[in-house]
Amino acid sequence: MTRRSGVRKRGSIALIVVLLLTAGACRGGSPTGPGNEDPWSEAALRYGPAPVANPDVTFQPDVVIVGGGGRAIRSVTADGLTWRIDGKAEHADDVAVGKVMFVTGRSVGRVLHLERDGGDLLVTLGPVTLTEVIRDGTFVKKGLRLTDPVLYQAGDPFWANTDETATATPSPTGRFGRSVPLRAAPAVPPPGRPVQPPPTREREAQAVAANFSNGVSFNDGAEVSFYYNRDGLKLSGRAALTFKSPDANFHLNIRGGRVTRAELEVTGGFGIRVAFEAGIQGGQNIKAVLPIPVEAAFPIGTVVGVPLMFTISQTLKVTTAFGAKTGTIKGSGEFSLAGSLGYGYANGAFGPRVSTNVQRKSSLIDSLTGVPVGVMGLLIEHRVKFDVGFNAFVFKAGVFFEVRTAYGATLGSALGAVGTLGSHFVECRGVGLGVWASYGIGYSILQPVVDLVNKFLNLIKVKPIVGERRLGPPPYKIWSKEEITPPGTEICGTPQASVD
Repeated sequence: MTRRSGVRKRGSIALIVVLLLTAGACRGGSPTGPGNEDPWSEAALRYGPAPVANPDVTFQPDVVIVGGGGRAIRSVTADGLTWRIDGKAEHADDVAVGKVMFVTGRSVGRVLHLERDGGDLLVTLGPVTLTEVIRDGTFVKKGLRLTDPVLYQAGDPFWANTDETATATPSPTGRFGRSVPLRAAPAVPPPGRPVQPPPTREREAQAVAANFSNGVSFNDGAEVSFYYNRDGLKLSGRAALTFKSPDANFHLNIRGGRVTRAELEVTGGFGIRVAFEAGIQGGQNIKAVLPIPVEAAFPIGTVVGVPLMFTISQTLKVTTAFGAKTGTIKGSGEFSLAGSLGYGYANGAFGPRVSTNVQRKSSLIDSLTGVPVGVMGLLIEHRVKFDVGFNAFVFKAGVFFEVRTAYGATLGSALGAVGTLGSHFVECRGVGLGVWASYGIGYSILQPVVDLVNKFLNLIKVKPIVGERRLGPPPYKIWSKEEITPPGTEICGTPQASVD
């Protein structure tokens, strides 16, 4: 063989390889993001890793995988609804209302609204379940270390302002989305919607939700601090699910668009901790829901080609029941709870996997103090949710386990009960504690958040989202306890620590 014929043969082989690669890239619905993307790279951390082609995974037929991964994303609004993507990205022309867009692990959802802005696409997404994206696949990860979090802050999302829909207690219709490819400006009021800031490697952050100032910490678990001072009512405190150096294991099997097996377990030792101080001076009672717009994420990368992330998010609910226009209450307590938290699902049945070990470290009832003119009642509910899946903040979908801890405290009026000799007053104290677990597969969004999102979607004449689509049992009670001192003191009532 001559040198010239060898060159011609090598050139022919190279041409065939190029043609094969080109043909493979042009197949609709195939992941076209960078293979084996480092989940800790700047682009992957900002918007999540891209999906990667893998023969062991089949996506649903209406899923459009946009090429370029995080490099194709320009920005996302703080509410997480509207994504600005490169209109020239591969398969961007296939994005349409009603389909599922999949760009990265944090940019997945049903397309509700679509329009052009110059060379970009503005895509408004709604939540999806895992099985709306994946038809077949098995995803397994063991020994995932949850020690090096990445903090994602939504910024100033409108859905965190649930104060509009919260109750203060004195003593959308339309067709399914629309496509507007020729309009040259965002049609999503209010104007100037902020975008999400980049993530950080810090363990603490500040946020605002429902007119409460919040601090978020992941130093020794998941903790939220809160501060509220309006109209004669002042509240402050913190609630935490404590843990140190936890590990996570998960297993998910999907066949024919149905989940056949799911398991999630988090180990490392867990406890609960609370501290609060409240006072009223001529104000009103409130019932506030605080969706905390900060989450801790632990990048997993791709599992058989699908980008997944383990996230920890929190919600706080604060309800006051003060029986007078003047009074104060203060308390704190801490308990160990469990060695591990998790559940399993197989053959159509769920089962919790919780190794409880409840011990009191500091007494909440013994700590209660204050100046109650009337009965002072306070209920704090702290929710910590562990998710393995995709998307972000309130729209996450995946395998989840949520711990709901409720602290109810009452302090009876020093003027309300007289001692047996009629010469001194008796002050009563009551505490109700409860810990529940909610777990399953899918997504569940707080109703006040759903209401606010649907008000926004109604402005652009988009069909409202459904607040919950999940497979799972009713909440499972891990532990509860009630105490009243002195026992049987009726003026304190029976403190109720329940979750809804």
